[in-house]
Amino acid sequence: MLLPDKLDDGIERIVSPIKDSAIQDVHDLLKRISQLEALGQDVMIYPDAEEYINQRLFQDRIASVVTEIRNNPKQHPLRTDLLKTELLPYQIDGIAFVVGAGRAILADDMGLGKTIQGIGVAELLAREANIKRVLIVCPASVKSQWRSEMQRFSQRDYQLVLGKASERAEQYNNECFFTICNYEQVLRDIMSIEQVKWDLIILDEGQRIKNWEAKTTRVIKGLRSPYALVLSGTPLENRLDDLFSVAEFIDDQRLGPAFRFFNRHRVVDENGKVLGYKNLTELRERLQPILLRRTRAAVMQDLPPRTTEIMRIAPTEEQVDLHKANLRIVSSIVRKPYINEMDLLRLRKALLMCRMSADSTFLVDKQTPGYSSKLAALDDLLGSLLAEEDRKIILFSEWTTMLGLIEPLIEKRGADYVRLDGSVPQKQRLQLVQTFQKNPDCRLFIATNAGATGLNLQAANTVINVDLPWNPAVLEQRVARAHRMGQKRSVQVFVLVTENTIEENLLATLSAKHELALATLDAKSEIDTVDLASGMEELKARLEVLLGAKPDAPIDESEKTRQVDEAQRLVHREKVALAGGQLVTAAFAMLNELVPSRQPTEVSHRFADNIKERLSDCFSKDEQGRPQLTVTLPDSAALDNLVGALSRLMDLPSEPTNRTDSTKQPTVVSKSILASAIPLSNVPSQPNSIACDTHDVQWQ
Repeated sequence: MLLPDKLDDGIERIVSPIKDSAIQDVHDLLKRISQLEALGQDVMIYPDAEEYINQRLFQDRIASVVTEIRNNPKQHPLRTDLLKTELLPYQIDGIAFVVGAGRAILADDMGLGKTIQGIGVAELLAREANIKRVLIVCPASVKSQWRSEMQRFSQRDYQLVLGKASERAEQYNNECFFTICNYEQVLRDIMSIEQVKWDLIILDEGQRIKNWEAKTTRVIKGLRSPYALVLSGTPLENRLDDLFSVAEFIDDQRLGPAFRFFNRHRVVDENGKVLGYKNLTELRERLQPILLRRTRAAVMQDLPPRTTEIMRIAPTEEQVDLHKANLRIVSSIVRKPYINEMDLLRLRKALLMCRMSADSTFLVDKQTPGYSSKLAALDDLLGSLLAEEDRKIILFSEWTTMLGLIEPLIEKRGADYVRLDGSVPQKQRLQLVQTFQKNPDCRLFIATNAGATGLNLQAANTVINVDLPWNPAVLEQRVARAHRMGQKRSVQVFVLVTENTIEENLLATLSAKHELALATLDAKSEIDTVDLASGMEELKARLEVLLGAKPDAPIDESEKTRQVDEAQRLVHREKVALAGGQLVTAAFAMLNELVPSRQPTEVSHRFADNIKERLSDCFSKDEQGRPQLTVTLPDSAALDNLVGALSRLMDLPSEPTNRTDSTKQPTVVSKSILASAIPLSNVPSQPNSIACDTHDVQWQ
């Protein structure tokens, strides 16, 4: 308070308790101002002070409402009065948390109703803070889903931003309560969006702004509103950087500047490489006022039961052969002490081929007929499930080609179905969902991972995972399409796994990022530090698990040295094998030249074909597709004889010999013996001599 120099006694008594001090209690301040005005004293309240007072009054009032809700969410009347449906206790509690914070991250597990909570937050703020304009930014694939949820749960009007850029500009400046656009539109329409004064901005699937250096992230963080909400089941996907970027949109001061945050929570080596994370307890405490996360396990009593059945299927011989061939490539790369960029490309391709072969050989080689024991097992499963009248099924596969192989199995049973993959336009997706949800004759919803996020498919009570995704979280997203809020029936989940393939070990891979997410987001976690393996070491460790290996302990330095030596021996062995192949090829080429040529006959053709067929049975192919023949010696004595012969052949004088000494005879070496060491094009066609450090060598 700014006071005149001279005050009468009555005014002095009123203002002396708060004179020359910061004002904390605005309720007490307003009471004293009323007393001053009652005495006829004029009081001037500056605009910034008025804003501060109103803000504190609102916060106190909201705090009272929030406390009342959160103390007894189950019995609070807003559960039934806030929206057009009854909210579950944890949902009204989440709404109260966000409204109390003003700007917050709601990080509930998938399927727990984050969308309806977002709508509830907007409604409660409209009642308590008189907000009038809400901007919802979401992935393009779920814009129609938001519209559908608003029609079901809210009485507020909305505008879905669609059309060309010239048509979209005026759609933002509307009189509707909700305006819904997607992330890509924000980047293109930022000028139109910034012209509107938004009261609340909601980011759905807010992990889209995890990359704080991306242009879309920077543009969205430039948006301004008094209230903000990020909805994301995975605000931390891979690194602590992801969570920092999401939290910065909500409160850019809470975690401090990036350099200080990373210095406080990263563990790095002398080169700046991230080895792990630390001080996570402190981080959780700093995030607690703005971040709320509930897991499916914590609220499972509010969901119907769910059962999971893993169906193990024996592969065909053709699937096994394809899988083994590609797994050998993976194994050879994993054994290498160093993995370069080309190795990574080959590795990705080989792993992809392994996963595809577990479904069908047709996915790999496009050769008909494709071999797949999984399709046969799926055919039987669909037959038994579709025989039950109340079954509605969601079926997921990673690949559109696999869906193409599955469709005939459905059609032969006369079942109606809809298909959603990446090629389906956004405008048609809601229609497919509504067809499946409302048409009792539509029994199946088949999809790639394009249908694994953001869709409500509670009409289904069965989920079939034809194959496994890399990320276990994606598997949970698939199941969450049916096992979510609004589901009234128990849900049965089938996971098809081809035995003796990479699928068996896929879900066993350990992920440091999963541990990190739990340590950071779970308020009850007691983990304070997380160690991360270096990039390549972590990659190799995960691949070893995929290959079935389970190392008992970390490899010490002597073991690393042994592995390097072993890798060098393998390289040397491969070079010797290649040279030996060149030697044999050269010998037979020479023999072919020496044998008199004759006009081939039908008998000789048949004989040659027969020999070629028999020889082909003895050869296999290496990882590069080259023919390979393994030679077995009868015993170790044969190896001794081979070494002795080579020693006598290469028995060179120990002392240099004068080249002009005519008594020295040149060493005679067969051209075919050195063919593996010197390209054939460089070998003289006529007998000749070449100089060596010790003596002459003559070709023969």
